Amino acid sequence: MKSQKKDIRALTKEQLRDFFVANGDKAFRGNQVYEWLWNKAAHTFDDMTNLSKATREMLDTNFVINHIEVDTMQRSNDGTIKNAIKLHDGLIVESVLIPTEKRTTACVSSQVGCSLDCKFCATARLKRMRNLNADEIYDQVVAIDQQSRLYHNHKLTNIVFMGMGEPLMNYNNVIKAIDKITSPEGLGMSAKRITLSTSGVPKMIKKMADDEVKFNLAVSLHSAIDEVRTSIMPFNSTFPLEDLREALEYWYEKTNRKITYEYVVWQGINDRKEDIDALVKFCKYVPAKVNLIEYNPIDDGEFQQASQNALNNYISNLEMHDIVVNVRRSRGKDIDAACGQLANKS
Repeated sequence: MKSQKKDIRALTKEQLRDFFVANGDKAFRGNQVYEWLWNKAAHTFDDMTNLSKATREMLDTNFVINHIEVDTMQRSNDGTIKNAIKLHDGLIVESVLIPTEKRTTACVSSQVGCSLDCKFCATARLKRMRNLNADEIYDQVVAIDQQSRLYHNHKLTNIVFMGMGEPLMNYNNVIKAIDKITSPEGLGMSAKRITLSTSGVPKMIKKMADDEVKFNLAVSLHSAIDEVRTSIMPFNSTFPLEDLREALEYWYEKTNRKITYEYVVWQGINDRKEDIDALVKFCKYVPAKVNLIEYNPIDDGEFQQASQNALNNYISNLEMHDIVVNVRRSRGKDIDAACGQLANKS
């Protein structure tokens, strides 16, 4: 039976150096290969032009580079790009390039499908097939950086983990990917330009704080009333708001960095005065800002965008209590690339 080749990007630099020494070569060859794999994002061993043909053949005999492919790319009228990303095993995830006047943001996925069950999100309707590996997350960023340079004439400026999946349910691989993205040996991006968005897994939020991560934290909140939040995000019954609040207080105590709450207002669900009051109270526990996000329908009609008057009530009440609030208009709606719409429909 033919043995399966090992994914070379699962090796550390030290393991690559050891491999070359064990095969009668110099340890620095491992450094060269590592640079090709991460800093130069090589797709094949033949791309590694400063290695001899014999060395490249030896690598090809022992290893494989499980690189992603952009299977299809759609461009929105507003410049947004949605990628259907084919993984080495044929599964598909989606990632999005979101352009504005001053920056381009990569919205990347962390799971095939999702572990959670938010009723308003198209991705939640997909079965969770598996977690993405660190290199598969990294590759999405590389691909979007290339698209940013090609279509917008500058490198990628920001990354948000707001694509398919719950990043804290794939914690180790997400952290490994961010380490590579921020390393000078990888993409060298500042951690301050990276935001991880979670639906709220208290234990893992505390772990992030203990691990002293340098990136930003956003929480997909949508209600500060347990009964309402559980009705639209059923996992809230397992991770209730009191536990989430405690974890966020711990986060702030450890990191001294404020939190962003992502919040969609729906008609007849969370557009009442008591919903606003509960959010204002929740925002007082830990320094935070609120992004009110435009809702993007997923075809069934159960969720409807609240009226402008309801949004205005949220804005005025939050500002009255000195809470920073921004209204985020969704981009890429015409290609199902907007927030909550990623469901492999391309």
